[in-house]
Amino acid sequence: MADVTDRPGVERNPAALLDSGAPIILYDGVCGLCNRFVRFVLRRDPAGRFRFASLQSAFAGEILTRHGKDPHELDTVCVVVDFGEPSEHLLTKSRAVLFVLAEIGGGWRAAARALGIFPLSVLDAGYDVVGRLRYRLFGRYDSCPLPQPGDRGRFIDL
Repeated sequence: MADVTDRPGVERNPAALLDSGAPIILYDGVCGLCNRFVRFVLRRDPAGRFRFASLQSAFAGEILTRHGKDPHELDTVCVVVDFGEPSEHLLTKSRAVLFVLAEIGGGWRAAARALGIFPLSVLDAGYDVVGRLRYRLFGRYDSCPLPQPGDRGRFIDL
């Protein structure tokens, strides 16, 4: 992986990002909704806790395979918790979204708690409906859009 620069004159080592213990959001890089979700998290995570990688990347493929998921199925957002630790685990669908909302904190944590009263099967059913319609409703990019220069250091797969 090449070094990622988020400010002129400051080199970022993506391997160092992996050692930080930060949760990693794996998202469909060509999905308009998924890219909006990433921007939503970036705006609400000024401390830079979350890292990001597109599901289309080799990095995400390795993680998904390690957790018994098909790396060619790009129909859900995933969150890798405790990357590289014995406790590493993968959250998908509504469980991943609820985790992100809770970690962002504030009113979003309250929203996660409120949504958490519903069974995961119900939340995942709603997630699946949106997932099937996401390209029609939110568009699809020809390739993964590049993040803003100030955010590039948080993306592992650039």
